[in-house]
Amino acid sequence: MEQAARRDLSGFTGAGYDKGRPVIVQVLWFCVSNLVFMKWWLPARVRPAILRAFGAQIGRGVLIRHRVRVHWPWKLAVGDNCWIGEGAWLLNLESITIGTDTCISQEALICTGSHDRRSPTFEFDNRPIMIDQGVWVAARAIVLRGTHLHAGAIVSAGSVARGEFVLADPPR
Repeated sequence: MEQAARRDLSGFTGAGYDKGRPVIVQVLWFCVSNLVFMKWWLPARVRPAILRAFGAQIGRGVLIRHRVRVHWPWKLAVGDNCWIGEGAWLLNLESITIGTDTCISQEALICTGSHDRRSPTFEFDNRPIMIDQGVWVAARAIVLRGTHLHAGAIVSAGSVARGEFVLADPPR
């Protein structure tokens, strides 16, 4: 059994993690996100325009429900006719790419970030996530960093996806 590294979090540097925009843009995004973007009263079809204004690539016909959290819009690409359900969290320290006709259901977590468990200072170990067309990430599922969900894949409700996932059952 592998022994855990002795932690010294005081030495954490965050090396290798590029937020991708100046601090002023990051602060502006957090203000807009928390005061407007996630609110129930904002029409779902307005949210893509807000994300585009912050550098996201968002296709046509995208529906984003309230309480959706997007960490960095400029690291997000979403294809046409996608749905992102209420309370989903796109924790994109690295890029998240979502293909057309894909559904990210309620309270799903798509997380590109992690830490190097072997590092005494627990440095970042982030990797992008690729979600191809026609994928369904069901309610409260978790997709971890570096995962590739191939076309038509389904991540069951409450499950954890890591690595490569392909369609288990061909369409009838």
